[in-house]
Amino acid sequence: MTAADLPVVTKTQPERHILECASAAAFRRAANQPNRAVSNSAPATPIVPAQLRSEGGDRQGLICAYLFRPGVAPVSIDSATEAEALLGRIGDGFLWSHVNVSRAGAEGWMRAHANLSENFFEALHEGSRSTRIERDGDALFAVINDVTFDFAFDASDVSTLWVSVRNDVVISARRQPLRSVDRLRMAAKQGAGFDSSVALLDELLRDQADELQRIARKAADRVDVIEDAVLTGQHERHAAELARLRRLMVRLQRMLAPEPSALARTLAYPPAWVAANDTQRLQQASEEFAVVLRDIASLQERIKLMQEEAAARISDANSRTLFTLTMVTVLALPINLISGLFGMNVGGIPLADHKGGFWMMVTLIAVLTAVIAWIAVRRIGRKGRE
Repeated sequence: MTAADLPVVTKTQPERHILECASAAAFRRAANQPNRAVSNSAPATPIVPAQLRSEGGDRQGLICAYLFRPGVAPVSIDSATEAEALLGRIGDGFLWSHVNVSRAGAEGWMRAHANLSENFFEALHEGSRSTRIERDGDALFAVINDVTFDFAFDASDVSTLWVSVRNDVVISARRQPLRSVDRLRMAAKQGAGFDSSVALLDELLRDQADELQRIARKAADRVDVIEDAVLTGQHERHAAELARLRRLMVRLQRMLAPEPSALARTLAYPPAWVAANDTQRLQQASEEFAVVLRDIASLQERIKLMQEEAAARISDANSRTLFTLTMVTVLALPINLISGLFGMNVGGIPLADHKGGFWMMVTLIAVLTAVIAWIAVRRIGRKGRE
């Protein structure tokens, strides 16, 4: 029999046959087995490694999916159809599916195949955006806020990742590309494996803490430059940037700090399938996160102090300007008063017919101005000594 004699699967055959083929292919790749020949005379067809699909995902919103098994490199799942065939049939290991919920068919696909609770979908639309890990029945539900892929040190460049973790399935959903989960994708593509689904969640939290640490480090470098400028008197041009950095630090601290009460309840009463070492991993990740958040809080305090220093310098400059204007007004008081009195066109104005009347008025104004200036300078010197 030749290859031309082999049966050809056409689009008109039952969908069940396609799903069975996709499932079998995924399990063969997971066990690192070579693809078998169809017959003794037909050559084996090698499996070509799948490439990461685009950030937008396919029609069902699936950006990427990986099958993890202990001691074996992760296997990339090519499509949502193949992922559907694996759900509930994984056995030893777990499946991670990363979904773009901004696609129209993404939520419908998750409702139909991912076996997610209604709490997950409520959080997608109207739930609290604060970072937390809590128990949702027999699963772990995590809301993780992360910076977007095109982060530009703006407070609006923070978006949310929703994660449902069960023993055999991890479903993550986002609306915008996020940095931490993208690093996790690249690590899986390069062969990094995880022995449990909670280990993947722990790695995601640690990646987020690392990204937050990098942001804090870059912000601290920028604050150092601004601090030097403020102390040298160049504070006016950095006021807007200080306000932007402080707003960013406040937003990061508010949205990325995990809720301690929710995590404490989860660690105290985890689902039965969560191992003790997985619970310890989550506790350590939370402690590392707390250290980074303390760094952000100290940076926020530095920015606040610089804003107060800049405001004090601006207040001093305004006070000096106001004092100068006040002195000019006081020194001009004699000439304004006398010119106002002698400018009234009424009879009986003194020295109106005197030939030296003008110079007598000039002398009088000069003497009064000198006396006022002497009094003002004396009082200023007295306050300076005090």
